Formats: sequence, C-alpha cells, structure tokens
Amino acid sequence: MSTSIQPNAPFRADIVGSFLRPQAVKDARAAYVAGKLDAAGLKAVEDDAIRDLVAKQKAAGLQVITDGEFRRSYWHLDFMWGLNGIERRTSRTGYMFHDEETTADTAVVTGPISGENHPFVEHFKFVKALEGEGQVARQTIPAPIQTFSEVTLDRCDGQQESLRAVYKTDEELADAIAAAYRTVIADLYAAGCRNIQFDDCTWGIYCDTDFVAKTGMSPVDLQKVSELGVALNNAAIADKPDDLVINTHVCRGNYHSTYAFEGGYDPIAPYLFANEDVDAFYLEFDTPRAGGFEPLRYIGKQKVVLGLVTSKDAKLENKEDIIARIHEAAKYVPLDQLALSPQCGFASTEEGNLVTDEDQWKKLTLVKEIAQEVWG
Repeated sequence: MSTSIQPNAPFRADIVGSFLRPQAVKDARAAYVAGKLDAAGLKAVEDDAIRDLVAKQKAAGLQVITDGEFRRSYWHLDFMWGLNGIERRTSRTGYMFHDEETTADTAVVTGPISGENHPFVEHFKFVKALEGEGQVARQTIPAPIQTFSEVTLDRCDGQQESLRAVYKTDEELADAIAAAYRTVIADLYAAGCRNIQFDDCTWGIYCDTDFVAKTGMSPVDLQKVSELGVALNNAAIADKPDDLVINTHVCRGNYHSTYAFEGGYDPIAPYLFANEDVDAFYLEFDTPRAGGFEPLRYIGKQKVVLGLVTSKDAKLENKEDIIARIHEAAKYVPLDQLALSPQCGFASTEEGNLVTDEDQWKKLTLVKEIAQEVWG
C-alpha cells in the first residue's frame, strides 16, 4: 500500500464537486449531440474548461480539486452508462422535483455488469495531472446502491424484463454491482486517486415520509432497504487501501435550484451513520427540510462535513448564523470531527443551478472564511 503524505479530505473548507458548466462546454456538447462536433473536438473544449476551473479552485485556496463534472450530463447516470452491461435509455418521464421535471434518461441492464475500462478513470487521470502540492484530486461517483436503485426501477419499457434476463435475483445483481465498483475503484487507485466520493440520494428518498406518493415507488420495509444499501456500499469498498479516503454525500435532490425530497435523517441514521464504512459524511443541512442535528448522535469515528451553505441561490448566508449552527452540531459530534461545505454541488446536472459563476465562488469564499474562524 502507498504511504502517501499528501493531506486528504475532508478539509475544514470543502466542496461537493460539481460546478456550473461554462457556456463553451454547453455549446460544444450541443454541437456534439447534433453531429457538428466530433468526440475529439468536444474533449478539447472540456479539457480547456477543466484546466481553467482547476486554476480557479487553486486560486480560491481549495485543497480539493475536481473536474466540475464537466464531462457529464448527470451526476449519476453517466457513470452507470460507463459500466459494462448497462446502457442508456430514454425514460417515460424525467425525475420529478419540486415544481419541475428533469430530462428523461435512465440506465438499463443489458448484460453482465463489470467495471473494466471505465471512462471515468481516464477522466480522473486528467485532473490528477493538475494536482498541486497540498491538493487532492477527488473523483465523485454515484454510490453503488444508487446504481442498484436506478436499474431496478421501471422507468422505461422493458427495463425490468431486460434486468431479470440477466440477474434473476436482487442478491445476484447486488453482488455484480459491488464487484464492478471494486474494479473501478482499484483502477482509480492505480491511477493515483486517493479520494472518492459516493453521491447517494437513495437516503434522501427514505428521509421523506411521503416518498411513495412523490415517486410512485412501492412502499418499502425501511430497515430492509437501509440494510441492503449499507451492505452493498460496504461490499464495494471492502479491502480498500488504507490511504484511499472514501466519503458519502447525501442530499435530497439538486436540479436547477429545486429539490425532490424533504425530511430529517432520523429514519436512516441508525443504519447509514452507524454502519457505513466510509471516512466521512457530507450532509445537506442548508434548510429546515433537512431536519435537525440530533441524528448525528449515531456518528462514530467518521468526520461530518456540514452542508450549511446553499448552492441553490445566490444570497450569502450570515456568517454568525452558520458559526452558531456549527457549534449546535458539535453537541452531537465533536467539533474536531466537523467541517463545512455547500450542501451539494452547483450543477448536479449540466443545466446547473440558478446562480452565476461569480455567485458560486462567493459561496466558497464564505465557506473558507467561516472555516478559518471556527477551526483556525
């Protein structure tokens, strides 16, 4: 195993990962879809934009760098489409958010799932090469249970039939997904990755007592699905190298400044916080929709990055209010285990939130200033 002396996340002033797509990237992607730009031309535009973004991250004093997810349409689906045995399909509808519907895409199992030659490994290598001293290049991917959840839904014709032609049981599917993730994680590690973030909205769903009505999903046994989620995520990171930090980020949806779910962490904390074998949890706490800090009492040795600054609107939070909330959270988790970030990225999908480029950097400046005041 490596004995890297590089610092690693979470940092006192941290980020979730995605940033607003520059217009040049949006234009290039539209031209690519229209057949007016080839893959090499699209990559060249993305490369330039990512270099510029990383330079801005460094200038802002961030210790984590990401590619802003500029090479993706979605925070989750693009990764799933990169796995062998999973293909992109148009869904009947998009995901339903508060007063808004997303674009309509899903992921369908069409063959045995595996993780060899995942395109995100090459994406990571590009960012890794831009890493400076004292900085860590982070790779964000959807959690294994997020992939499991997507492919077991019924969002397009034939989705379930195609799945069950390959995997007769959920247990077989879960084992295959965990194995595929272990392959991707090993390849990322070999490429120099030391910080992977699982983005996991499945928990945000189960925080919401009204999720059945909002999603059309069937009622579930909360204990059963929670134990499955933790077990699958843990299986994917079993035997990971000691110097590979893996974090879980949980939120309730982040699309075009809207949200999908609401409710505190109380229903899922006894399972997720108590039993998932990650190094830190990045948790949405920017509005009352996320509930109070009491569920943090289930946290063990993991660090908690408090998402108290919102990425959904431009208004800057009151610094003293945020500091007070950090100290309130410290009643349940020692202050030394806490850190600060926005509750989510600024563009979980290519559409982005309803803020400007200037707004997103002002938010991160605020995060830095508060972290300096609280932790020095």
